[in-house]
Amino acid sequence: MNEQNQNKPKQRPEETPKNALGGTSAAKSSSGWRSLFAKRWVSPALFMAAAAIIVTLLWIYQGADTNTDKAVTSDPTEETQGDGQTNAGEEGALPVIAGNESMEWPVNTETLTVKTPFYDDKLPATEQEDAIVEIEDNKFVLSTGMDFVDPTGKTFDVAAALSGTVTKVYQHPKNGLTVEISHGEELSTVYQSVSEVAVKEGDEVQQGTVIAKAGRNDLQRDLGIHLHYETLVNGDPVNPNDFIKEQ
Repeated sequence: MNEQNQNKPKQRPEETPKNALGGTSAAKSSSGWRSLFAKRWVSPALFMAAAAIIVTLLWIYQGADTNTDKAVTSDPTEETQGDGQTNAGEEGALPVIAGNESMEWPVNTETLTVKTPFYDDKLPATEQEDAIVEIEDNKFVLSTGMDFVDPTGKTFDVAAALSGTVTKVYQHPKNGLTVEISHGEELSTVYQSVSEVAVKEGDEVQQGTVIAKAGRNDLQRDLGIHLHYETLVNGDPVNPNDFIKEQ
């Protein structure tokens, strides 16, 4: 009996199939999740977490849209006849002139001609064309002032349009010899393309005082002898006609 038992092959213990282990693990995992979700605080917590993520994503998206709207590219600065001024004054923003003075033309308009008017959107189309100035070949700008000429081609006196203080006298490379006068209340007048200047910076001048003679400049050589006159409010050119009291 002992020999027979010794000769019998030893049986190996049965191995648990791997699939059974997998099934057991899956069952345990599934049971764990069911136990977790069975707790009352789990579902509200998950809901709040998901809501927080959604709100955060919406806030980031809206912030990106706002930054995009603010990043507006401005138009490049345009060249003008004046000393770098580009914007016309707003309607209704004309200042009250101190004292009893009303602005007058700086020249004798009875003998002179307005060759180039101030560009105004309210002008008829034909007059708007006259207010477009060619500064280079095929390069045009809108007139920011008025050009006066003598039909005979002669020079003429240039007077202060209003009493004030001479703030600048200088030679501009394109606009020629220039005089600027401040009249207070952010109002000033500019006289370009002049010659024989009779005033200097700091001088107090009275309305009608002759400050120079009409001359020439490089920008508008085709006009010959002329005066380019501008009226500025806060440094921006406005239509001089708006300041001249009708006679």
